[in-house]
This record gives sequence, C-alpha cells and structure tokens, in this order.
Amino acid sequence: MSKRKIFILYGRSRALLCVLASFIFLFSGCATKPATAPPAAAKAPETLYIEKLTTEGVVVGEVNKENKTQSWKGIPYAKPPVGELRWSATQAPEKRDASLKTTKFANVCPQYVDHDRNPNTPWVIQGDEDCLYLNIWRPDTEEKNLPVFFWIHGGGNSIQWPLLSNTDGSVLAGKKNMVVVTVNYRLGPLGFFSHPALKSVDSKDKKTDSGNFALLDLIQALNWVQANIGNFGGNPESVTIVGESAGAFNIISLISSPLSKGLFHRAVSQSGGVRTSTPQKGAAHVQEVMARMMVKEGSVADEKAGLAKIGKMSLPEISSYLRAKKPEDFLEAYPEGPSVGMISIPSNFLDGTVLPPDIYQAFKAGNYNKVPVMLGTNKEEAKLFLRLDPMFAAWAKDGSLFDDPKKAELYTLAAKYQSDGWKVMGVDNLARILRGNIDQPDIYAYQFLWGADGIEGSVMRPPLSLLLGACHAMEIDFVFGTEKTSLGPYAFSAKNRPGRIALSNAMMDYWAQFARSGNPNRDSSGLPLWQPWSNAKGEPKTILLDADYENIKIEMSTTELTNADIEKALRKEPRRKEIKPFWDNSRFRTDAKR
Repeated sequence: MSKRKIFILYGRSRALLCVLASFIFLFSGCATKPATAPPAAAKAPETLYIEKLTTEGVVVGEVNKENKTQSWKGIPYAKPPVGELRWSATQAPEKRDASLKTTKFANVCPQYVDHDRNPNTPWVIQGDEDCLYLNIWRPDTEEKNLPVFFWIHGGGNSIQWPLLSNTDGSVLAGKKNMVVVTVNYRLGPLGFFSHPALKSVDSKDKKTDSGNFALLDLIQALNWVQANIGNFGGNPESVTIVGESAGAFNIISLISSPLSKGLFHRAVSQSGGVRTSTPQKGAAHVQEVMARMMVKEGSVADEKAGLAKIGKMSLPEISSYLRAKKPEDFLEAYPEGPSVGMISIPSNFLDGTVLPPDIYQAFKAGNYNKVPVMLGTNKEEAKLFLRLDPMFAAWAKDGSLFDDPKKAELYTLAAKYQSDGWKVMGVDNLARILRGNIDQPDIYAYQFLWGADGIEGSVMRPPLSLLLGACHAMEIDFVFGTEKTSLGPYAFSAKNRPGRIALSNAMMDYWAQFARSGNPNRDSSGLPLWQPWSNAKGEPKTILLDADYENIKIEMSTTELTNADIEKALRKEPRRKEIKPFWDNSRFRTDAKR
C-alpha cells in the first residue's frame, strides 16, 4: 500500500477509530459460523454496591471485582449553575434526604462533541448546564489515609478532552493504591465570561465579578474533597492536583490563586504553562460574541452593526440579552466549533481576586501556594495542532507530506521549534522562576519522548509516526495505565506494547510516589533517579521519558532552553525563512500575544 493510500485510511487522526470499527463490523458480519445451537447465556455477575456518607447525604457506588476497585460517578459537588447562578460564583451543593445512586457519569457541560468519530461530519453541541459533578475511584480495601490524585481534564477550556467517561481512573487507583478524582467544570462562554454587565450588584461579589467561573468550580470541588474525601479513604492532607493541556494551565492558575490556599499539597502540570487574559479583553470578546449572535438571529445586518447596537445598550439590557440565551446560542457563535470542537475564548482573567493581577510577578515575588511541583511537556507537542495548518493539511491530504522528504522535514522542523517554545513556556522558564524562591519545595521537570523521531526512528507505525509522534496528549494513557483514554487507539500496537507498558509502569510509579511524598523516587523501585530541577548551570534539569520496542529509556538531562536559545538555533537553520513564520506566530511561547 502506498503512503498516500495509508494516509487516506488514517487522514485526520480521529478517523482511525472509524476505520477500525468498520473493519470489525464487516468481519463480524461476514464470518462463517457453524450451524450449532447457541451456547447458554452466561449469568451476569452480581453488582455489589457500596455506600458512603457525604456532607450532603449518602452516595451509592459500586465495586469492580475484576480490578478490585470501588467507584462513585456523578457526585454533585456544587449547586447546578443554572438560572440566577449562571455566571455566578460556585455554590456548595444542597443536602439530600434520600441516598443518591452514583454509578454513571454525569452530563458533560455544554460544548461541541465529536459524537460519531467521523471526520466527514461536524461536531455537535451536547451537554447540560447542570454539570458540576465529580467521580471517585479507590482500591477495594479498608485502607484509609490514601493519597488523593485530583485530575483536571484538558480541551482548551471549551471541550472535555479526553471525555471523563473515557478516562478510567480505576487502573491507577488500583495499581498505585490511591484515591483518584476526576471533575467536570464549566467550559467555554459559561466557564470564562467577563463583562461589566455580568458583575454583581454594586460589585460586592468579587469572585463572581472575576469571570473565572471554571476556576471557581475547581476551587469548590477541592473544598468538597477537603470535607468529604476522608469518608472515601482519602487523606485530605495529601491532595495532588494534576492536569493536562488546559487542565494544566488551570493548575498553574490554582498555584497562583489565593483562594486555593491549603486545598492541595502537590501539583502536576502536563503540557501547561501560564496563559492568561485581562477583563478588558474578556469584555471585548463578549461583545464580539453578542454581535455574531445578533447577525445569526437577523436583528442586524453584520457584526459591525451589531457592535454599534451593543454600544447603545445599557448594562442591564446587555445582561438581560445574555441571560435569556441558551448555551447553544453562544456556542453556535463560534464558527470553528463544528469543524474542530475547541473554540477560541479568553480565559484565566487577571482579576485581582481569583488570580493575581500578574501571575509571573506573583511567582517572582513568592506570593503563591508553594508546594512541590512537577512540570513537563512532550517533545513534539505542536504536531497535534500543526497538522491542521492549511499548508500541512493539504500536503497530508494529497500524500506529499509522506512522499516528499523536504516537506516532511519542514513539518518536523516547524513542530520542533514550536514544541521547544512550549517547553520554555511550560517548564524551563517557569521552573527557573519558582526555583528562585528559597522556600519553594523541590521542582521536578520531565520531557516525554515516546513516539518521536519520525517515520524512520519512531516506535509508532507510519504515517502517524510523522503526523503525531510524541505529540500533545500522547502521555495521558501512560499516566493512567490505560490503552484508550487518549491517543492510545491510534498510536499503540502489539509491536510497541512491551516497551510502552514498561514506560507506563515507570511513569505511574513516578507520578504516584510524587503524589505520596512530593518526591517521585521510590526506594527499591529500580527506576533511574529523578533529580529535582537546579538553576545552577550544568546541574540536573529534566528527566527524559522514553522507551524502545522492549525497554524503557530514561535518563536525566542538564539542558535548559530559553527563547534566546531557540532564536540562536533558528538563525543557523538552512530553511530559516520557511520555519520562522511558524515560530513567530506560535502561541506556544512565553512572549506570545494573547
């Protein structure tokens, strides 16, 4: 099969599941079966339920005898943010008289969802504003005071990715003897919306006025954990917040937030960094969204006329207009939603209450929540996004990206520089600033390399070895010990299984031990020593996490990157002129415009 035909099968990465599903359907439907009587149906295993008391009432979960864990799914941690509570600070949940069955995941918050995994059909809007629920897994034992692993999903703060219904916390909870918590939080224009018309009466409620409703949800969820996790066997004095992508950016915000003080004791940022906005940009964005909605409903001819109309409206009139709209009205105002799911919204507003006026300044001054921190990125982060660039997408579609070495080289180089910029933003620059505070506990940095090195050197099968490689989100399945939570269905094969399982076991060990003690190294683990970040030149910086087909390849690096280093290397590139626009316009750097 030619490389071009291979790409037609794999195309956009999410098409792979459709192809595999189609093959399974065809083969299962066409297989010849002997004309014998069907076997007697096996008796379904009896479901064992388990009750726990919370501050609001009893919740009823279930026991998974197969992997020896207990779980509770869809526990409300807040009042539903509906009606008057839309765009309001998160409220504690109400008490219940009756017990609540918690064996199914709750609705996702309103968002675009890839409902059929078909790249030829648009994403659709799903979800419910009543969505502030969390899920808990723990080992099926009587042990208490277990460390708590509090997971914050990614998705650009506009979608839930991976979906929590696909995120199996039981493997990590069971294998590493921890309590794992995953949480929904408000997304998109319901999670981050800042405008003077939405402020509280006389601006007395500074939290509501912040526009940071998603962060307030996470803070309320952490408060709920503090009050209740002991009844599930967790230790409220040993809570580690862990997030990936937007979840990791929110992790950094929580580290800086005075409202989250004492609610967690360690923090892990997987492919995060500092990405913030201002209330002024938030207000401008709200008005742009309103103008697009007015065009769609036919009350104005174009967006310019919509903005003019908004300029003549009073704040109460703007508030009434916004509050009368349904979630889908807002989401439909983002033209990118149906094609890519994630929408572009300003988030993490520097309001002075939920977040400091300047996060970097707060970190430099030592005014933040000082806890042990793990910071990391993937070697080829940018590939997940760069493959959608019009030029590269066209080359991928016609197969020339895989047939023409010069095109493949440009794709690889553009991804390298953007990914290095993300490493500077999310790891090296941040680690150096935090380490500059004498009372900052140890910082541990990593770079995830599994799947990198293109078509020739990768342990991943082509063409995805070039198209994705060690891209954004590739590490999630390794952390959870799963096969299909994130990108596993695309990247994993029988051939690369031994090495990746070994790497996953190593990473779970590092992450779990960090959650226990703030130090990822466990005595007698047999794993390479993960040394903390040092600001001294030539001293340990980052652990490199990789594996070949059979074994782990883990070692410490003393290399530190800066934007100046990247610029210097770029000046020496023979293809500098072609690469530079991708670096100059990259959003994955500390000095990117937002």
